[in-house]
Amino acid sequence: MPFAAIGFDLLTALLDTWSLWSDVAGDRDLGMRWHGASQERLRGKTYRPFEDIVRDAAGDVGVSAERAQTLIRRWGDVTPWPDVPPVLAELDGHTRFIVTNCSRRLGTLAASKAGRFDLVITAEDAGAYKPDARPYRAALERLGLEPTRVLFVAGSAHDVGGAGRVGMPVYWANRGAVPPPSDAKALREAPDFRALLEVVRA
Repeated sequence: MPFAAIGFDLLTALLDTWSLWSDVAGDRDLGMRWHGASQERLRGKTYRPFEDIVRDAAGDVGVSAERAQTLIRRWGDVTPWPDVPPVLAELDGHTRFIVTNCSRRLGTLAASKAGRFDLVITAEDAGAYKPDARPYRAALERLGLEPTRVLFVAGSAHDVGGAGRVGMPVYWANRGAVPPPSDAKALREAPDFRALLEVVRA
C-alpha cells in the first residue's frame, strides 16, 4: 500500500542549519560543537524554550551571548540542502508534514524556507523534544493516520529510533555519515534525499 503521508525532520534532513551555526560562531568546528551542545540539552526532554537552549549551549562551548542572539535573529537565513527542492517537487500531491525540535516561531519560519507542507509540529506544540514520542504522535493524531501508513524522513540517528518506536518506517538521510543507532534500523539509509523517491514509489 502506498504511504498516505511523508513526514520530515526539518533542521537536519531538509535544511542546512549546520552552516548557519558555523557562520555565526565564526568557525566550523566551534559551530558544530555549539549545535551538539544544544542537542545534548534538549534531546528527549520536556519542552523548555528553544531560544534559551541556544543561549545556554553557547555558554557551554564559549560562544558569546551576542552571537547566540545573532543566531536566533538570523534563523530565517537557513536554506535547503541542494538535493531537497527537486525531490520535494517530485512529491507534490503527497501529504507532507514536519516534526521539528524547535520553538513554534522559529520552526514555522524555518519550515517556510524548506517548501510547502501540510502540517508543522514543533517541540513547543508537542510539549517535548524528539525522540520523545509526543511530537511524532501529535503529528499522526492531527493527520488521523496509522503510523505504518506514514514514512518518516529522519535527519539524525535519534530520529531513526524515535519515529521507529511509534511505528513509522524510516528513511534516514544520514548527511553527517554518523554510526547507526544500536536500538533501531531505518528502512533505507542514504547520504541524502536522492534515494527517497525509490522508497516512496516502491
